[in-house]
Amino acid sequence: MKNTGATYISPKNFDEYLAMQPEELRAMLVPLRSIILSLAPDAVESISYQVPCFKYHYMLVGLGITKDHCSLYTMSPSLVKKMKTELKGVRVSGATLHFSVGAALPVSLIKTIVKARMRENEQKAHAKK
Repeated sequence: MKNTGATYISPKNFDEYLAMQPEELRAMLVPLRSIILSLAPDAVESISYQVPCFKYHYMLVGLGITKDHCSLYTMSPSLVKKMKTELKGVRVSGATLHFSVGAALPVSLIKTIVKARMRENEQKAHAKK
């Protein structure tokens, strides 16, 4: 990457991350955040690898924006493989779901993913006790 002399300021929290994004993309992430926190009210928001993430025992899911699309990081390749049928028509790269402005992921799909990730994390936490 060419050094332009510009300084990148890493966001300290979700709100700072949102403030750094274009309005149309910001509008895509706010509802996602609300859905995630409604299902996992004890989840802790953090910034990991410069993107907003939610931790519930372990990393639950993350959200991100590039110049072309938004992403939901499921943090679980095995879950994405199990949900192959439900994800038909969704752009998937590894454990990440990509969607464009005006083409948000269905709320039911987001809820299914977050609930499944919560179960995975609870099982992992229980197994470590």
